Amino acid sequence: MGILYAMTRPPAGVSIMTTVVVGVLLTGCSASVEVGKSEPKMSSDKVASLVSEKLAATTGQPKPDISCPEDLVGKVGTTMRCKLTANDGSTLGVTVSVTSVEGKQINFDIEADATASPAS
Repeated sequence: MGILYAMTRPPAGVSIMTTVVVGVLLTGCSASVEVGKSEPKMSSDKVASLVSEKLAATTGQPKPDISCPEDLVGKVGTTMRCKLTANDGSTLGVTVSVTSVEGKQINFDIEADATASPAS
């Protein structure tokens, strides 16, 4: 699994959690999924859980709060935007990109945005 860290200076007021996550690219995430007559799908809750686990393992921080808007379709090239919400209410976009599908398993990369949005 390759990990890319981008060195960026977060705006004032961005939490430690967001600061650590900024610029993180994770590869090789995967999970088994439901298989019907069309492409396999992974539930939005399962995607959010996997993203949270991978970010926590990579940063050494507690699992962040991740939400994803829909199920992830197991088709190479499919992307989905999820949202990380830090303890201070600031948010960070996270892109989930399907890299391969092997039977019932969807493999995807995770990339966090370089800039967080302040709490509203």
